[in-house]
Amino acid sequence: MNKNLTTVVFAVLIFAAGMQTAQIINTDPLAGDPPAAAAPRIFVPTPSNPVVFDHSLPRDLQLCGEPVPLHDKRVWEMLDREFNITVWDRAQVYMYLKRAGRYFPIIEAYLDRRDMPDDLKYLAVAESALLTHSRSPKGARGPWQFMTLSARSNGLRRDGKIDERLNFERATEAALKYLQLLYKKFGSWSLAMAAYNGGETRLRRAIKKQKVADFYRLNLPLETERYVFRIAAIKIVMSDPERFGYVLSPAGNYHPLKYDSLEIKLRRPINIVDLADEIDSDYKEIKELNPQLLRDFLPAGRYIIHVPMGRGPAAHRFFISRSKNVSMAKQTRTDRITIKRH
Repeated sequence: MNKNLTTVVFAVLIFAAGMQTAQIINTDPLAGDPPAAAAPRIFVPTPSNPVVFDHSLPRDLQLCGEPVPLHDKRVWEMLDREFNITVWDRAQVYMYLKRAGRYFPIIEAYLDRRDMPDDLKYLAVAESALLTHSRSPKGARGPWQFMTLSARSNGLRRDGKIDERLNFERATEAALKYLQLLYKKFGSWSLAMAAYNGGETRLRRAIKKQKVADFYRLNLPLETERYVFRIAAIKIVMSDPERFGYVLSPAGNYHPLKYDSLEIKLRRPINIVDLADEIDSDYKEIKELNPQLLRDFLPAGRYIIHVPMGRGPAAHRFFISRSKNVSMAKQTRTDRITIKRH
């Protein structure tokens, strides 16, 4: 007991001595005033670190002429997510806008011809960012991201020599034909776009199981749900880019390519270099105008190729001269060429 009391008394004495020492240190006239509390940091914007303001969604929105029910909080949040991901991806949006100057006129012409909604052009942006050589991990290719089977079922040639998924005009024509068919099957453009992404069978099963034929009320795979909202978000930004700080000068725009188109029917392959030399072009130019050509030659068959603007007549003469290399007993005319100018 005495031992415990002694321990307590000793601890008290130590504590008291420490407090006295602290007072001496704190009252030392040579030590100066104790340090003041740090002042709260005030944010000062600079050109490299500006204030970032939130962009708001429009109160009302239509996609392909159909209202998007933004009064539904779930719908609003899904769109808000895709909108913010899109609007703050500055470099990507600028590339969207630049490439749109080149490719939107082509898509718009095909949409007008089929009397389809203009908003469907934003689907190609969501699919590939308007890159003709775009490829997905699953094997979809081209600006409209066709898989091999769906490409062939929609009239595109796909073999080891030609892949028309990479031809912007042919792929656009096939994609719009397919979307129009999906619209007839499902009755709305939102469902047609969902089927384009997730497949007809999966969408039909979901509608049957959930007894709902409204895209915004269907529980679909997240990838498909986000896909349609991404298209809507891209429309919001690209239809009024200045509102969100995107100002593109005319000089910075990518203008439509100018070329002559020839519909040809070949019985035997022709080297691309031979064609290029004959029409005062080069291999690179011919290949870039025709990304669907997978080899170093023009393969046998019937298809459309592009040559530089004004070189169509020279290309026509070249193909006609090459027809002499084929036995006249088999075919009197090897090449059939129709020139169209773009």
